[in-house]
Amino acid sequence: MTALSGSYAPSTVPWVREEVEQLERVGGPARRQRPVVVLTSLGARTGHLRKTPLMRVEHAGTYAAVASMAGADHHPQWYANLLAHPLVELRDGEQVHALVAREAAGAERARWWSRACTAFPSYVDYQSRTRRPIPLLLLERPGGRDDHVRAHPLGGGAHSEA
Repeated sequence: MTALSGSYAPSTVPWVREEVEQLERVGGPARRQRPVVVLTSLGARTGHLRKTPLMRVEHAGTYAAVASMAGADHHPQWYANLLAHPLVELRDGEQVHALVAREAAGAERARWWSRACTAFPSYVDYQSRTRRPIPLLLLERPGGRDDHVRAHPLGGGAHSEA
């Protein structure tokens, strides 16, 4: 899997832009005292690299990306990005992983929704605020390989061979 390429376009939403900058600068802090990861995707319309902070929901090396928008009646833009371009990078502390996104459904989605609500209980409230089913995408290692991690250039941790 090759690294995502393109020019980076910071979010036009101030809190998103500021949180991404903070997370990349110091690897934290956690949002509301809960761990946060940074998702890097390709813009569906622009092809620009986009970075989005997400609550950390991980199990056995797979991550969940919950497209909640705090219960808004529309999906976040990053959801369209992942549907159009499922190859992503995910920064979890000092590690950056090359992953592939796919939408969870049925019993698998129910298991992951439970995990997500355990990690961040506000998701229950967010779902009650909207009529739309909140999408839940799984971010998985391509082919299940363990050779996806390398040193991150900014922090001496690990970075994926994305």
